[in-house]
Amino acid sequence: MKERDPLSTSSYDYHLPSHLIAKSPAKRSRLLVYERATQTITHTTFDELPDFLPKESHLVFNDTKVIKARLFGQKESGGKIELLLNRPLPNGRFSVFIRGKVHLGTRLLFDEGLEAKVTQLHNDGSREVEFSVHGKSIEFAQLLPILERIGHVPLPPYIDRPDTKEDERHYQPIFAQKPGAVAAPTASLHFTPSLLAKIKATHPTHTITLHVGAGTFKPVEHDLITKHKMHTEYYEIPPSTIQAIQSDAPLVAVGTTVTRTIEYFVRTHKPSGECDLFLHPKNPPRRVNHLITNFHLPRSTLLMLVAAFVGIEQMHRIYQEAIEKKYRFYSYGDAMLIL
Repeated sequence: MKERDPLSTSSYDYHLPSHLIAKSPAKRSRLLVYERATQTITHTTFDELPDFLPKESHLVFNDTKVIKARLFGQKESGGKIELLLNRPLPNGRFSVFIRGKVHLGTRLLFDEGLEAKVTQLHNDGSREVEFSVHGKSIEFAQLLPILERIGHVPLPPYIDRPDTKEDERHYQPIFAQKPGAVAAPTASLHFTPSLLAKIKATHPTHTITLHVGAGTFKPVEHDLITKHKMHTEYYEIPPSTIQAIQSDAPLVAVGTTVTRTIEYFVRTHKPSGECDLFLHPKNPPRRVNHLITNFHLPRSTLLMLVAAFVGIEQMHRIYQEAIEKKYRFYSYGDAMLIL
């Protein structure tokens, strides 16, 4: 069989039966452990994770907090509208995605006197808006409590159902601290307080912050992955985590967001800023040794990041076995550990 071209987007296609897309979290997550040195696969459960972590390793978590970034409202003309907040911008405006046709100057009306005025239209489908309450402009810190009251959990498009009260708890890591993400760092969703305490008893842990944007779900649309324009996301790394990155300790990245943040720092030496790093088999990680992650969409940059760790042929082998063993896929799905 001819080997797949790691730069061809079609090499990252695979068929997933729709019933394996997790629409809600399982009571007990499964864990697929892949050992690169021996190319062996082990099937276990996520609560057995401590048994597989390398002894001297440090774990790094993303402490971003998912905000209620989806708003339902109407245009001044009366047409219904759905707005998904993407991120605050330096100019005091906000990058958003809007379902429904809008023009420059369109005003969108929401509960509690919240309004959004469309100030720019971008080719990638995003829009810039200014938020105000009763005519007075507001900043991100003022918007957050309003979102908490009238916003909705920004479930990924493939979950395809209204959010519920349970999602407020389930679609949020237990160690979330800093509000700003509009998608969960999904590898973090498997951790419980007792599991985290067990890991902390034997392994040093650290945090980074990367506010996951809506671009994380954007598929690669070019035939060549190198032509893909990576989305940017704000990140910051505290000094204690930088020390761990600069040490010789093996690092276990809890999720693709942690991996990209660490690897961006290794390349730029910037402790905060905008991360747009695209990791793939021709641009593999230099510092992260091990990865905990979920199972990702075909043709996604997240799947290409996994292939950067294991190679494209082994990635397909792992995914095929996960499908055969009926693992649950995507945000609310099961996990894998790459050693």
